[in-house]
Amino acid sequence: MTTSDVLTHFDAQGQAHMVDVGAKSSTKRVAVATGRISMLPTTLALIESGTAKKGDVLGIARLAGIMGAKKTSELIPLCHPIGLTRVAVEFEVLTAESTVVCKATAETVGQTGVEMEALTAVQVALLTIYDMCKAVDRGMTINGVTLLEKHGGKSGSFIAGQ
Repeated sequence: MTTSDVLTHFDAQGQAHMVDVGAKSSTKRVAVATGRISMLPTTLALIESGTAKKGDVLGIARLAGIMGAKKTSELIPLCHPIGLTRVAVEFEVLTAESTVVCKATAETVGQTGVEMEALTAVQVALLTIYDMCKAVDRGMTINGVTLLEKHGGKSGSFIAGQ
């Protein structure tokens, strides 16, 4: 995949606009994003034990991530509303690092990609973990949110680091 030096969300006069995707072919599009939240070991232990005061932290964060993906076009001003065919949010607990890693996959068959939906799912899921655990650990940090891969559309595939 090559990158362009043209910002497509600006017209010839430099005004922001929504990109016209009407002439694009509908294709299957998939995007995968990741991010992490680091916390105190005692906070992670609460999450793992399921005894956090607000309940099943990762279960609720999974639902929040899915909901975030569905609401992406309402949050990002020039993002197209799209029909998602699948959103999956997964967590990996890294006990030694006192970290939870989130990975989100978004899929559609349409005229524009789902990168923003995958990235939004990760951010909302991680923010939900923060919200549910902030009473015991306000020093949690969210970082490393990035697009891992995207497939479909005219630009083809992108895999981070390749």
